[in-house]
Amino acid sequence: MATDSRIQFWRRNAKGPGSIQPVYGAQHPPLDSRLRRTYPKDTKPKLNNLKSKKASSFHEFACSTNDAWDIDDEEDEDFPRTPDPPAPLSGLHSPSTQNQAGDTDTGVSHSLPTQNHQDMQEDTEFKHVSGAVIRSSSDTYLNTSSVRSTLQKQNKLPVRPIIPLVARISDQNASGAPPMTVRDKSRLDKFKQLLATPNTDLEELRKHSWSGIPREVRPITWRLLSGYLPANKDRRELVLKRKREEYFGFIEQYYHSRTDEHHKDTYRQIHIDIPRTNPLIPLFQQPVVQEVFERILFIWAIRHPASGYVQGINDLVTPFFVVFLSEFVTEDVENFEVAALPLDTQRNIEADSFWCMSKLLDGIQDNYTFAQPGIQNKVKALEELVSRIDVDIHSHFKKYEVEYLQFAFRWMNNLLMRELPLRCTIRLWDTYQAEAEGFSHFHLYVCAAFLIKWRKEILSMVDFQGLLMLLQNVPTIHWGNEEVGLLLAEAYRLKYMFADAPSHYKR
Repeated sequence: MATDSRIQFWRRNAKGPGSIQPVYGAQHPPLDSRLRRTYPKDTKPKLNNLKSKKASSFHEFACSTNDAWDIDDEEDEDFPRTPDPPAPLSGLHSPSTQNQAGDTDTGVSHSLPTQNHQDMQEDTEFKHVSGAVIRSSSDTYLNTSSVRSTLQKQNKLPVRPIIPLVARISDQNASGAPPMTVRDKSRLDKFKQLLATPNTDLEELRKHSWSGIPREVRPITWRLLSGYLPANKDRRELVLKRKREEYFGFIEQYYHSRTDEHHKDTYRQIHIDIPRTNPLIPLFQQPVVQEVFERILFIWAIRHPASGYVQGINDLVTPFFVVFLSEFVTEDVENFEVAALPLDTQRNIEADSFWCMSKLLDGIQDNYTFAQPGIQNKVKALEELVSRIDVDIHSHFKKYEVEYLQFAFRWMNNLLMRELPLRCTIRLWDTYQAEAEGFSHFHLYVCAAFLIKWRKEILSMVDFQGLLMLLQNVPTIHWGNEEVGLLLAEAYRLKYMFADAPSHYKR
């Protein structure tokens, strides 16, 4: 019987294993809301009885699911499809294709309902091509009363400011505050004074960096706080020159071995993962940038045989690369052509990114050794911590059989980089660099605060599937400095209460 059911499933589903599916999240936002299904009132299709009841636990979810790609497939069958658009003329793109491409580039299309409405109105206009009048293919879709009603409701909603994924990384706030205030200027002057002294006071620098580092001085500050540069100002140039030469010595000595039998699997995995790194940001899709990442990751992997390369390490290069690139770029970093920089500058950015990433990984390497014991321990610690600070969430997970490892593994493995926009990750790392054990210890409390942040949404979910979808796709696309600052403040409060109080921490 199960075999017959599976055969029928594949017959009625065009999608197969390995087919491309949309992935949503902070760095993979949903496409235009116009492209998502909208049901008119009282016309939502009745689903198969097997799907009418959501699985309330992991056991029921597993028993009622034929395949990982089975989500919403039956809805796709019953959903009344819009008429196919007329065949496009040669040299022209259909409006829907143009909208998809534009929305994917910006990554924040759903943040401006009013603008979307205006764009759709423009699509309904007649277009003149070679003397002929052609009506946009989106007219049929827009003429439905349900869509028009939805757009009218959206028009009344408040408009949030657009926040680029990377642009003006340290100065963007979700509130739309101006990039530089009097307070910001005062802080910048304080940083410059500290960095100008013959021997920089690193403790004082950490104290000022905890609440965020101004964009203008972030590159030099990160080099100092990571331990890559010495506090003595006179020695910095010599150290930079020596370390950069040392890195490119590794390139000459080892990089040619990437095709050797012993290393080819490592290089192949790196080569596969690089294009997946921040796929919506044009900067990381440039061949020059991808080659830089390949060299950095391969050299690190063969110099650390205890762990080698592990998926997720590729994400950890990006904040360093963007920060050190911003030292030479005045416009938006996300669209900058790295090949336009002088070759020596490109090489310096690459070497500095390698050494700073290496310093970071030295403190959390047990996250990436065999069986990843560091992550296992941190996930267990997160579970114990949440059971003490919010018993309702902990009991809710128990009730619906949600394991912390199912969502928190990625939080630890990627340091929340898949959950937050890149600009927020960089702000978060300002504080991690300022903390004595920011990446290895303080990150646990940030994850706990991040989980509690979504308390209301978590408790409103009453099925395993809904909980897991929420925890793996938290809506942080609009987050900026203010939200990260509040998250860090809550994490600090939790650390203050529990880090030095073992009896509070354990059951």
